[in-house]
Amino acid sequence: MALNLLMLGPPGAGKGTQAERFAKAKGIPKISTGDILREAVANKTEIGLRAKAIMDRGELVNDEVMIGIVQERLGRPDAAGGFILDGFPRTVAQAAALDGIMTGHDPLIVIDIVVPEDELVRRLGTRTICRLCGETGPVGCEVGGACAKCGGRLVQRTDDNKAVVLERLKVYHRQTEPLVEFYRIRPTFRSVDGAQPPDRVAADLAAAIAAAAATGAAGVQG
Repeated sequence: MALNLLMLGPPGAGKGTQAERFAKAKGIPKISTGDILREAVANKTEIGLRAKAIMDRGELVNDEVMIGIVQERLGRPDAAGGFILDGFPRTVAQAAALDGIMTGHDPLIVIDIVVPEDELVRRLGTRTICRLCGETGPVGCEVGGACAKCGGRLVQRTDDNKAVVLERLKVYHRQTEPLVEFYRIRPTFRSVDGAQPPDRVAADLAAAIAAAAATGAAGVQG
């Protein structure tokens, strides 16, 4: 059974870091919508050119284009054995489209990483970024540490003041949190406590995914 994963969670929950870690451990691609959007534009694919035209007008890429880019990426051979989606879907409409893309494939496992809001505010207010490549440091990474991507020095982000952080969380609750309710009733949905140390979160995440995969396989066989 392919491990087709989707991780949900608010900004600062650590889902990107955990997704990267799990993807490497399992040898499946972590598919970031930001990365594949930039790749489609750079490669001048038909849908990439449409996305570029939209962005050049200063507009947000619409659902139709974003769904098309995700569908193309999930159709590549390296995703046949599973994948982890990062950053998609962001809305219930996109989630419904993803259901259509997944028709005929193994079930989608959905993990919601749950972290109290006061902890999210603390984490986001102390985030780091690499001064060389711009990579965001993992949750809890200290200023002055080395970037895992290029080895550059991590510095404090200047745009994560408390007002900005609270506004980002408001946007999440309004726009993206309904996805949790959309997926919650599914037998392959699980929640994980993201307020623990990263290694503990990783262990709980692996256990939740294994349990959800077993449930999904039983459902397919049934």
